[in-house]
Amino acid sequence: MQVFIKNFAGDTFALEVPESTTISTLSSLLALRTNLPASDLRLVYAGKHLSHSSSTLTDYNICRESTIHLALPLRGGAPKKIKCNFKDCKDRAQPIVGDCGFCSGHYCGKHRMLESHACSGLETCKEEEKRRNRERLEKERTVAIKGI
Repeated sequence: MQVFIKNFAGDTFALEVPESTTISTLSSLLALRTNLPASDLRLVYAGKHLSHSSSTLTDYNICRESTIHLALPLRGGAPKKIKCNFKDCKDRAQPIVGDCGFCSGHYCGKHRMLESHACSGLETCKEEEKRRNRERLEKERTVAIKGI
């Protein structure tokens, strides 16, 4: 059966293959034709990626004179950079130390302190810090032993 292949440049060419051709065989044929490795080719038919290499053309309901689109793989992009949440600040937020646990904001080096970004949990934070400090001092308290 004859199928049409439309490549990424927009050119269309015909290819004569049997109906029982697997997707991996078709990819190998197209790799030879386009001088690209078979692993770098993506085949798309009717908006669906032909990804199962052991499937045949009939499994995807590809009939004669159908058009299969040939595409290159999409490479991943860089992760989105987190900006400082402080008003009018365009600096990048510092990882880990710039995250405020009380207001769930992300802040740069200038605004990461609770007083700097006017955190809504500032009073709660101060009370929590005093409590932790008190507990630490209570644990470290030493008792004088008389008679030594």
